[in-house]
Amino acid sequence: MKSKSTDGSSEQSRNSLDREPMVSRDDPALDPYEINFLPQFQHDRGPRSPFVNSSGVLIGDHQYDSPQSPLHRWTADTDPAVMSGDEWVHPFKDIGFTTDENRDYFEKGIPPKSGIFMHPDKDVAYASAEDRPESEPVNEQE
Repeated sequence: MKSKSTDGSSEQSRNSLDREPMVSRDDPALDPYEINFLPQFQHDRGPRSPFVNSSGVLIGDHQYDSPQSPLHRWTADTDPAVMSGDEWVHPFKDIGFTTDENRDYFEKGIPPKSGIFMHPDKDVAYASAEDRPESEPVNEQE
């Protein structure tokens, strides 16, 4: 005989719900930032689950907010390079994959158009003042 709880539901029904497997918000199947990569882009990418990088920041957890992140300790002296490189981008779950250009490339195999970030009259690959030889003057008007 099924016992009734105070809310009118049967004890057996409530217990069966408790035994249903819980789905983690970090389940790759439910990830809002993962796209349908073509087979050639699925192999040797890296882990599908979230991981902790060398700075102790959890990457791929959907939160984009970790107490260990340099963003929480940013000062005028912080070098932005501390947050560059592959260890800051999840190989399968990154918000950048959802852009039209990345979806075209990774889901359809359409390469990006070249030249979209090129400046015909500007050299954006200039050497920083630290990299210039001492004999080379720094143009203060640039």
